[in-house]
Amino acid sequence: MAIKLKEIAGRPEKLAPGHRLCAGCAESIIVRQILHAIDDPVVIATATGCLEIATSMYPTTAWRVPWIHSAFENAATTAAGIEAMYKALVRKGRIPERNIKFLAIGGDGASYDIGLQWISGTFERGHQVTYICINNEAYMNTGIQRSSATTMGAHTTTSPAGSVIPGKVQWAKPLTEIMAAHHIPYAAQANPWRWQDLMEKARKAVAADGPAFLNVISPCPRGWRHEPSETIEIARLATETCIWPLFEIENGVWKLNYKPREKKPVEEWFRAQGRFRHLFTPAFEHVIAQVQERVDQEWERLLRLCGEA
Repeated sequence: MAIKLKEIAGRPEKLAPGHRLCAGCAESIIVRQILHAIDDPVVIATATGCLEIATSMYPTTAWRVPWIHSAFENAATTAAGIEAMYKALVRKGRIPERNIKFLAIGGDGASYDIGLQWISGTFERGHQVTYICINNEAYMNTGIQRSSATTMGAHTTTSPAGSVIPGKVQWAKPLTEIMAAHHIPYAAQANPWRWQDLMEKARKAVAADGPAFLNVISPCPRGWRHEPSETIEIARLATETCIWPLFEIENGVWKLNYKPREKKPVEEWFRAQGRFRHLFTPAFEHVIAQVQERVDQEWERLLRLCGEA
């Protein structure tokens, strides 16, 4: 059933205002949408990163739900341990059984790179954990270093655009597919611009009979070099250009969730962000064509996988 604003407008906030995330940061928008979508009690583990740092500066916390942080790489394993402990205590009759949802949240650095093996282990063991990657395409908390989620051509502090190198030279890792390859019940890509789609996917993820994975694009004004007021517009362009398509893989079945009426050129998304400014020079304009060609190929492949070709 479609989620309606009236349904969620009066609900109490599970992530309090007053946190220290930057103006225009999409992370709090995404977390609030997901937590509003979940009716049951939740327990959350987060990886080190912008979200963790900005919501838990001692002696304050923005979390109004049970929350834990231990290390950068192991949010998935922390959530898996909590889930296993809960099941053991229920079996022993120590606590009553409740329909608790266990979430792990990490940025792209903690998900695509540093914590990849921990997520893989959690999924391989079949823990009832939903892992959410809030993907702002770089290690923003420590200085905007490139990650394996960073879009090709982006300028970061460790893939700087210069006279020879046009920013990051590698294509982004297909993490959603990698997670789906664990044969988990549910994996999906989402966008805070399509808030109903994101919230419905969150509900499907926590209801899945086993591990689930959500990969959510999260524009970062500081790292992407755009105005705070443009965050949702930047997110929209990511999907309208098919840089960030919206799809889900439910029990092995691929489904496309959004097909643009008019597929916009990637140039529009690039032009809206300062991290791609160097691509609009004679030395590097060929990179835009390379990215467009790869996006077109990936989009056609996705259409075939979803039976939309």
